[in-house]
Order: sequence, then C-alpha cells, then structure tokens
Amino acid sequence: MSSAAEQEAVDTAAMESVTSVESPAPHVNGQWSGPVILGRESALRTVTRLGPPVWPGSSHPLGARFRTGPDGSAGTNFALWAQGAEAVEVCLFDAEGAETRCALTELTHEIWHGFLPGVRPGQRYGFRVHGRWDPWTGARFNPAKLLLDPYARAVDGDFRLPPEVYGHVRDWPQQYIADTVRDDRDSAPHVPKGVVVHDDDDWADDVRPKTPWADSVIYELHVRGFTMRHPGVPEELRGTYAGLAHPAAVDHLVKLGVTAVELLPVHQFAHEDHLLRRGLRNYWGYNSIGYFAPHAGYSSSGTAGQQVGEFKRMVRALHAAGIEVILDVVYNHTAEAGELGPTLSLRGTDNRGYYRLQSDQRRYADYTGCGNTLHAGRPHVLRLITDSLRYWVTEMGVDGFRFDLAAALARSMHDVDMLSPFLAVIAQDPVLRRVKLIAEPWDVGSGGYQVGAFPPLWTEWNDRYRDAVRDFWRGALPDVRDLGYRLSGSSDLYAWGGRRPYASVNFVTAHDGFTLRDLVSYERKHNEANGEAGRDGTNDNRSWNCGVEGDPPEGTEPRIGALRRRQLRNLLTTLLLSTGVPMLVAGDEFGRTQGGNNNAYCQDNETGWVDWSLLEDPAWRELFALTSRLVALRQEHPVLRRRAFFSGRPRGADGLRDLAWFTPAGTEMTERDWYAPAAALGMYLSGRDIPGRDDRGRQIDDDSFLALLHAGDRPVSWVLPGAPWAAGYELVLDTAREDQAAPPGTRHRGGETLTVPARSVLLLRVAD
Repeated sequence: MSSAAEQEAVDTAAMESVTSVESPAPHVNGQWSGPVILGRESALRTVTRLGPPVWPGSSHPLGARFRTGPDGSAGTNFALWAQGAEAVEVCLFDAEGAETRCALTELTHEIWHGFLPGVRPGQRYGFRVHGRWDPWTGARFNPAKLLLDPYARAVDGDFRLPPEVYGHVRDWPQQYIADTVRDDRDSAPHVPKGVVVHDDDDWADDVRPKTPWADSVIYELHVRGFTMRHPGVPEELRGTYAGLAHPAAVDHLVKLGVTAVELLPVHQFAHEDHLLRRGLRNYWGYNSIGYFAPHAGYSSSGTAGQQVGEFKRMVRALHAAGIEVILDVVYNHTAEAGELGPTLSLRGTDNRGYYRLQSDQRRYADYTGCGNTLHAGRPHVLRLITDSLRYWVTEMGVDGFRFDLAAALARSMHDVDMLSPFLAVIAQDPVLRRVKLIAEPWDVGSGGYQVGAFPPLWTEWNDRYRDAVRDFWRGALPDVRDLGYRLSGSSDLYAWGGRRPYASVNFVTAHDGFTLRDLVSYERKHNEANGEAGRDGTNDNRSWNCGVEGDPPEGTEPRIGALRRRQLRNLLTTLLLSTGVPMLVAGDEFGRTQGGNNNAYCQDNETGWVDWSLLEDPAWRELFALTSRLVALRQEHPVLRRRAFFSGRPRGADGLRDLAWFTPAGTEMTERDWYAPAAALGMYLSGRDIPGRDDRGRQIDDDSFLALLHAGDRPVSWVLPGAPWAAGYELVLDTAREDQAAPPGTRHRGGETLTVPARSVLLLRVAD
C-alpha cells in the first residue's frame, strides 16, 4: 500500500476502536441499567500517524528498556502487565506533542510487549489500554485516557486534573452514578509522559556506609523544604536533589552527626484535586503515581531523564559523607484515589488487578484514608512493589525504606497478617532483606494498629515512645512505668522472635504533627491555612505551651522563652539517651516552627520549609550545639546504643546490674514506686560487660552513666547512689543550663545529695 493508504487504514482502525456513543439508559427499578459514554468526537480528534515497525520483543523486564535488538539495532522494549485488556498501544510523543500509536500484539502471561527499533533514551511515551467498561464489575478500561507506565523510570510534565483526565464524566449531573459514565475525551494533552531512560551506571565508584542499626541516627527531611531557604545553597539548586547534594547542605548533616537521612517521598507524585482547587499543592508527596521515577519537580537539571542522574549524584554525595539514604515509600495507595478519582495509570491498566475492591466492585476498599488500597497480596502487585524496591537499591543506590502505612501492605484478604505474602517475599529476597526496613506499623482499617508486631528484619516507628516522652515532660504521665520501658528499648514490645532494641525507631516528632518547638509553644493546632476548617490534623497533640499559646511578641515574656528552650533540651536529651534508634526531624535541632500547623502537608512555602536564619540567633545555635554534642556522645559510648536488651539481673559478685532504676531518695525503685505518681526517674546504665563483641572479638566495655530526669515544676533533692553503683560521679550535662557548658571538673560523691533543677535532665558519668 502507499503511505497515504497505510495512513487511511490506521486512522480507520483507530476510529473503529472507539466505542460508539450510547444514549443515556433509563433507570430500572431504581438502578442504572447501562453505561453512558461521552466524548467520541473529541477522542477522534487525535491524529494517529503510522508508527515504526513493532517487533515481538520480550515480556521481561516490564516497562520501557533501551537495549540492542535482535539484528544489532538500538531500540526500546516495551512491556505492560494488563490482565483483562483486549488491546494495548504504546504511544510515542514528539517535542510538539504529536502522537504516534503502535499496537503491542504480543501477549505472554498477561504481559503485552513489543520492541520498537530506533526508539532511544529521551523518548516520551504512554500507554492506551482497550477493554470493557463495566464499573459494576470493577472493569474501567478506557483507551481515551493516556496511561503512565507503572514502570516508567522518569516522568516529564505536570499532573493537572481537568475533566479530560478522568475515566468517567466528572461533572455528570447525577453524581451518585457519575463514575459509571465513561468519558471518551482524550487525556493525552493534559497528563505527563514517561521517558525512556538508559540505565548505564554500575555504582563501581560508590561506597555505601552500611551503618549498623544500633549505631544509626536518622534525620527525616524533605528534599525541597530542607534546601529552599538555605543561604549556602545556590538559588538555582534550592529545592532539588542537587541542592541536597551541595556541600553546604551536606556539611550541616555532618556537623550534626547523623548517619542517615530519611527522605519524604521522592517517587513521582501528583497533587489532589481538592488542593489544586484551593490554590495549594501536595507538598509532602504521599500521593505516589510512579514507583520507579524520582519526582521530576525536585530536579534542577531537567525532566527528560536528567532527574535520574541528578538523584544518583545526590546519593553518591551523601554516601561520600558517610550518610545513608532511606526513602519514605508509599506503596499502600496511589494518586488515583477512589472511584471518583482520575485515571492516570493502574486504574486504566487493570483496575481489578491492582486495587482492593469491595464486594460492590464499583467501590474501593480503603485502608489508607486516601480512597484506594493496592492489593499487595496479588503476585503482579507484589512484583511491582519488589521490582521497584530492588531498582532503588541496585540502580539508584539507596540504603533502605520506611513504609508508609505498612499494615495495609501486610493485609492478606482483609486482616493484617504477619505471614502475608508481602512480608514473606521481603524476608526471602536476597537484595531487600539486607537493607534497612522501617514500618509505619498501622493503617486506618480495622485491626490496623500493629506496633510491636512486625517480624524480625523490620524496625518500626514507635509511637508509644513518642506519647510517653511527650506526656512525661508535660506532666501528664500518671506514673513512670511506661517511660521506663521506652527509655530502655521497649522490651515489652520487641523482646521476642530475636528482635533487638534497635527494632524501635524512637521519635518525639515527625513530619506529621507539631515540630519540636511547636510542641512546647501550642496546645491546639492552627491549620487555618490548609483551608479545611480545622478538620485536618490530629487533635491528640500531647503538647504544653508553657503558659502562652504561640510565640509572644518579641521582647516580652522572656521567662516563657527560656522555659520552652529548656523543654526542647529535655526532649532532645531524652531522645538521644534512649536505647533504640533515634530519629530527628529537620530543623528541630535549631527551633524550627510551623506556626502551630500540625499538618503542613500542603504548605509548600515558608511554613513547610526549614528556616536557616534561626541559626543566626545565639539561643538556637546553642540548641544545635547541644544536639550535636548528644549525637557525638551517643556515638562515643556503646552503652547508649546497645545491641541487646538489658537483663536487669546482677552480673557479678557485687550485685551490679546492667540497668537499675532509682528514686530521688537514692533507693532502687520497688514495684510500688513504679505504680505511684511521680515526676522523677533515675536510670543507671552499666557499661561493664556489654553483650556482644567488637569486630575483633573483644569484650565491649564502656563508662557507666546515671541519668536523672525530673519533669516537676520545683527543684528536687536527689541522693546519688553509692556503692556498688559508684564511688563518685562527674557531671556531663545539665539541661537547666542555657549555655550547655557543664562546669569543668564538677564531681559528686556517691551518697551525696544533689539539687536537680525543675524540669531538667542531669547526666552523670560514673567516676571511681
């Protein structure tokens, strides 16, 4: 055939592939009796040009992979799992947005595939998937919607949410059946495209820090927010991967002494419609749509694949400084939301195959509070997740993952199951079982709270630590039983199945909630800027404002400011002296505030960004100095980062135990003391005969310490324990002091009575 005839045949085939418009079906017995399809005319406006030849290619690996073809020709193999599809087209886009559609005719084990010679890195593409439109049975195929490849390595373009992006007619007058009315308007002009990327990096020049869990100190940060206001980062690099890799940013992390950064989501994400309508954006990024693609908005070098190289260079820079990279990942749901959400990727690829549906298959099972839940119990969904995880480890260089709402991934049919396919696959995977795995051990579904239940290999965000420490320092703990467990590694939660104290990731604050400064400045949330009339964000803040809500006018209430800074010192000292893995939040070490907003997920502005100008204030510089000092103290002393739980039993003829608890009277606590109201607790940590050996098999010995924690509002007289615990003590730290410099040579005898200031921590080293 001539080229004109070929083009006519292609156009005819494209027209025949579009389902004809049906008249609105009548109601029958109160039910909608059939689908309605709108937009045929706009769907046909797309001009389909004759594409390159499509060779059979391979069903493995999934996604778009540039490689050499069977005759030595360079090209790209495309493969898409789409179980219920009737046809799949890969759509190529040139610089002007013109589209070329190429049918993938090979089908192997529910994977549609083909090799396109001549398609090279930088090529933008998407998929169109043909199949049944029957929302009543969960089928939501709509070839008018260009779909992002679930395995796309890079994404170019912004997600906007005009009506054309929805698989159904979003503004259908009868909203209760709107999701059943198919919209055939073309979404291609309104959605981002995947980008073919060439993976050619072997990481031969990279050295991973491989920090042991017990030695880790995690620093949670937002790539954009951490660098947007940093004066040492060039303006053109602020808010980007390159900005985080800049020496000025890395230097702060090194001075602080942290061993790992935990990055808020960097998978490609989309903004929700309700935020865009209010002129806001999803800042945190917990709305993933591309599990292989670094978020393009954080790239300074371009979005046609350059973001991949920029991310890798960031990882290398952090590794060179001895800092691991942990990603906060969101595999529990996607940005497609519920049945009224947009059709961006998985919904149009195979809705029933990827998502958990209710018995009424129009509806989604929502264990996440975000409208949908990925069905991680299914083999192809597990493959998507584990392929993504392995990719970020082997090809992007990361060292671990924090799983958002991990309980949702651990559900089998309905209930959370610690023998679920997801946890079983991770446990046996030769790559993933060797990286750091952190669970947020809950979801919003029934039975979703699973703190302490995840199996060995996993660590967990321990919110019981957060609550106990907050309550103690605000004077709300009825007794000190719970605090004792939290300070010593939470053995009540984790001393089973071979788990260790570092199974507990201890934190007082996280991205979600008040900053540390706001925790001592506000008793209620101030989220008005979010535009949700105060409905968003928790009301259970467990905070104390020290007598004044918010920051008083500058120069007034100096007593309040001094008390708040003391409380910050108490909270940070408690966190970094506790057994387990401490997690700090970016800016807490120098007094960052969000003005009382405890849910700044949509505040991509000064509210959500780290304010580096605070370090110009001597008071906040002192807080940073204290935090650095505490991190260094922790790294210097293995007794503060134990690899095994305390036994509490005598370890020698003198009756000295590895852990002991004391009252201000200098006596060991009895069962009655644990249950009595108290605002003070003494913790003795013995550095003698610490379980475990060093790298050369030698016994680990360390100094012993006595920590005195006093949350009361008046000073207390404290009798320091004498023999066999100590003949004397040397003062290391006193949080009541503003300048943080402990008096040199300050020593106290065992049995001596010491005055502990109100609301303070004293740390003393045993000096024989």
